[in-house]
Amino acid sequence: MSLLDIQPWTIAEFFAWQASHDERYELVNGFPARMMTGASNRHDVIVANLLLRLGMRLLGKPCRPFTGDGAVETLPGQIRRPDAGIDGGSFDPDGYLAAEPVVVFEVLSPSTRDFDRLRKVDEYKRVSTMRHIVVVEAARPQVLIWSRQDGGDWTADEILGLDRSVVLTAVVIDLPMREIYDRLALVD
Repeated sequence: MSLLDIQPWTIAEFFAWQASHDERYELVNGFPARMMTGASNRHDVIVANLLLRLGMRLLGKPCRPFTGDGAVETLPGQIRRPDAGIDGGSFDPDGYLAAEPVVVFEVLSPSTRDFDRLRKVDEYKRVSTMRHIVVVEAARPQVLIWSRQDGGDWTADEILGLDRSVVLTAVVIDLPMREIYDRLALVD
């Protein structure tokens, strides 16, 4: 086989292949890219806090939270896996993609922080259903929220300190920073 014979994978091919692998992968430019593993306990606690609080606040509502195993198609043939998210679309129990992702959360890690803050945020902004992109700093109580305005423009709001809240107007959720960082010793 020559290099000319190598073709980018479709999303269906990627998910069929991914089903037989224990590690998590993203589909980047049509080819699988293994995700970093071994997140710190700090990172894991923040993700667990987010999922717990989102699940409680979305109970009985049409939107539902999803974990880092959920996938978002950011560009045609490109799959990203945020740390957590909220899907507002129809639920397919056997599917892999968020039908209508409206919010994604990326908890920053030292090895991926610049990539997550820049490239992934830019890709998430291209998703037509996306309303909020939440970037969470793991080492200190600091969150950056990108929100899509009615005209389609994106605005950024930085939340600093444990006494503030992350307000997600598109899904009518208010997440106190103390809940996001619960169980972690931080300098406010």
